[in-house]
Amino acid sequence: MAGRLEWESIYRKSDDKMRHCSPVSVCTPKSPDSKSRLLPQLCATQRRATHQPHPALPGQAPSAYRALTVGRGPTEKTSNIPVLSAASRRQGARSPPRPRPRPRSRWGLNLQRAEAGSVDPQAGMESLGPDARCPVQEQRARWERKRACTAWELLETERRYHEQLGLVATYFVGILRAKGTVRPPERQALFGPWELIYGASQQLLPYLEGGRWGQGLEGFCPHLKLYTQYAANAERSRTTLQEQLKNKRFRKFVQLQEGRPEFGGLQLQDLLPLPLQRLQQYENLAVALAENTGPNSPDHEQLTRAARLISETAQRVHTISQKQKNNQHLQRVQALLSGRQAKRLISGRWFLRQGWLLVVPPRGEPRPRMFFLFSDALLMAKPRPPLHLLQSGTFACQALYPMAECQLHRVFGHSGGPCGGLLSLSFPHEKLLLMSTDQEELLGWYHSLTLAISNQKN
Repeated sequence: MAGRLEWESIYRKSDDKMRHCSPVSVCTPKSPDSKSRLLPQLCATQRRATHQPHPALPGQAPSAYRALTVGRGPTEKTSNIPVLSAASRRQGARSPPRPRPRPRSRWGLNLQRAEAGSVDPQAGMESLGPDARCPVQEQRARWERKRACTAWELLETERRYHEQLGLVATYFVGILRAKGTVRPPERQALFGPWELIYGASQQLLPYLEGGRWGQGLEGFCPHLKLYTQYAANAERSRTTLQEQLKNKRFRKFVQLQEGRPEFGGLQLQDLLPLPLQRLQQYENLAVALAENTGPNSPDHEQLTRAARLISETAQRVHTISQKQKNNQHLQRVQALLSGRQAKRLISGRWFLRQGWLLVVPPRGEPRPRMFFLFSDALLMAKPRPPLHLLQSGTFACQALYPMAECQLHRVFGHSGGPCGGLLSLSFPHEKLLLMSTDQEELLGWYHSLTLAISNQKN
């Protein structure tokens, strides 16, 4: 009881002190102006505290916001904007973005307009507007551009080719015929039908310059036999040139003509293969020109026939050149082998590969041997002693193995390591173990042997 009376006396004394104190200046404005300044701030604070929208918002916003915040049901359909709590606003949470409307395509817009009656939906590509793209038209435009580029390349390269043919025909064939430096048989063997090829190019060039590609190439096809004749004479031409260059008079004449500024540093041996190189260009350009020409074009059939004939001629020329290269290889191998019997063994065969391999015997050390692989046989040769008086540097034939009876196996060397590998060749009466320390060399032999065996068995 005494404690309670003591606390009541203390409360009365503090209440008397508060009554006699002067009021705080912040709470009590000193002038009407200060009250008018504080009134808008107090109103804004009151609005934020009660979550009232700003007066500048539309008229429906206050009722919607009141319905969402206070909890009273709105009298009309309100907005779907989610209201965030104070904790979410303090954490920086954001409302989910509104879904953007999907862009409508031109077909959809035209369909909508067609339903309204302003656009015909069956109008096709015209209904898409002037900037619409048609895949068929774009493909035709690409074909036309490729056709124009191919025609331009054919024209420009033909002009350069015609110019080079004319240089050789004028400064070599014509002058040699007039001076008589070389006899007619040697001159014919050296240049072949060069002047006729030059005349054919001279007939083709005006058609190309006039844009009549189909007519020009079709008229050029009867002259393709000249290129076949020139290809058959190519090996003889190289041999004749090498023999004639031994003549001092002819060599001086060639050097004088090659020094002319019109040749641009080109030599006669560089110009002689020019017709065969041009035939390959004819094939590529004619085929490209025919492929990029529409079937409704007037020269489509002419270009197709010309491309087919040029391709067939190029294939025949390629076969002739391959045979000539094979004959050169056979002649070189015959020069390396000693003995008439060995030289007769390789005549008429198709050369594939040659190289050194180690023959692993059942006993003893591996012995190096030279192997010559042909399309139907494998020839093993032993090197002659270097001190041999007549046959040093040649090889003596030891054995000839038929590829049709061979069975090939790779003993080791599958992983492609640096240690090389070992091949096993089984024949009816003998078995060979061939080793090489070079992995790439052994892999090349394996592929060549596999090709030869498969060709013979098939």
